[in-house]
Amino acid sequence: MTSQGILDGKVALVTGGSRGIGAATAVRLAREGADVAVGHVNGKEAAEGLDTLSLADVDRVLDVNVRGVFLASQAAAAWLPEGGRIITIGSCMARRVPGPGGTLYATSKAALAGLTKALARELGGRGITANLVLPGPIDTDMNPADGPYAAGQAAMTALGRFGTAEEVASTVAYLAGATYVTGAEFSVDGGHAA
Repeated sequence: MTSQGILDGKVALVTGGSRGIGAATAVRLAREGADVAVGHVNGKEAAEGLDTLSLADVDRVLDVNVRGVFLASQAAAAWLPEGGRIITIGSCMARRVPGPGGTLYATSKAALAGLTKALARELGGRGITANLVLPGPIDTDMNPADGPYAAGQAAMTALGRFGTAEEVASTVAYLAGATYVTGAEFSVDGGHAA
């Protein structure tokens, strides 16, 4: 007797799926039964003070974090069958910016809340849901739990620790199977916004 996953027979595209949260999400969705395709774009995000940001910096971050998500969602919506899902990964910094150096990043991630709500309304008639996951400090190679800023980030959470990519992936897996949740934001941030 074989066990069935909640996503048996489903197909998932995980952008940014070669490492960190994306990789954990791809593995989790596959474990739940989905056939998973993974995409990845090389990129780097760094916190900068507001006065050092160039127009090229603004364009680069908005292109990846907003325009890219919009275009991927638009392309997906053209192919998604009834009951499809769009699940976007944002950031806890869309809700709470704990200090300087995150203006552009926070701006780009906050835009995803409006996009998600609009997608929920646009696609709801087809039974397609759109939701946003807002991770807090997560132990990845881009932001390791033993990195130079880790102690301060962990201290800003109610749980006093970094989360794992697998903890974020479990929320994505829940949303992939949820049928009556759309236009919602899910904080997976250890209480960063509490």
